[in-house]
Amino acid sequence: MKKSTIIFFTVLGILCNAQNFKTKRGIVSLDGVHVAKVSNKSNIYTFMDLGETPMYTMEFIDKSIVDSVRDSYIKLNRVYNRDKTIEMDYISPSAFSGEEKSAVYTSIKGLKVIDNKGINIKNLDEIFQNAPKRKLDSKTKDAYTIRNKIDKLNIEVNKVGEIISNGVPVGYFTNLPVSFGSEDTITDKTFIDIEVYDAKSKYIGKYITTTKQIKTANGKIFTIYREMSGRAALLKFPTYKAIAERMAIMDPNFIKVQEKVIVGDVVKGNAEK
Repeated sequence: MKKSTIIFFTVLGILCNAQNFKTKRGIVSLDGVHVAKVSNKSNIYTFMDLGETPMYTMEFIDKSIVDSVRDSYIKLNRVYNRDKTIEMDYISPSAFSGEEKSAVYTSIKGLKVIDNKGINIKNLDEIFQNAPKRKLDSKTKDAYTIRNKIDKLNIEVNKVGEIISNGVPVGYFTNLPVSFGSEDTITDKTFIDIEVYDAKSKYIGKYITTTKQIKTANGKIFTIYREMSGRAALLKFPTYKAIAERMAIMDPNFIKVQEKVIVGDVVKGNAEK
């Protein structure tokens, strides 16, 4: 049997087994019996008992970590304890992802916090006491490591093309297009590459405008993927900040993280010499 056929029947089997629940006008029914209520606001699903007392919320997160790497997961929160939030991997079939059906499927089939008696508080408490660990692949883990390094650098690009890290000038761009200063993205169609230098005017690398690639002085090359559209990665016009950030990752000697500020001795103005 072909792989595609196996996948089809697997998904079909899941969907068929999930047909014993449905949601209509905010009321969750299991085997034809009303068991809970759900409301949706800004992609946050609030699950309530039939008396409309909120019990927990479920939020679907889909965010860009760095470049084309995205992370999709669930945030679960007990209404009475807003500080206690756990993050979990997706559980529902992809056919339901990010929808009310997905939230209900996850609650009934995945977490088993809704059954034929309503919201199962015991099972819900058990999940928060023994929160399942997320299973991140190596690509996602690496992306979070890079993101953490980038955040520590706290890079900004000012109106004259200077690269600032934690408030300190660390480099600058040259060959800036005419649109620089009015736009933070590089959209000009030019054959002149935008170059990056450190604060001591040492050449660090360049952004090749024709191929949307970053190339460091030591020959490392990286193609900028800024966003995702559906399931396909698209080449987007990068921001100057994104180029500086990626250049800092590709060349660790370009920008150093300032761990602490060293302050000299304070001398009073009228101190005797």
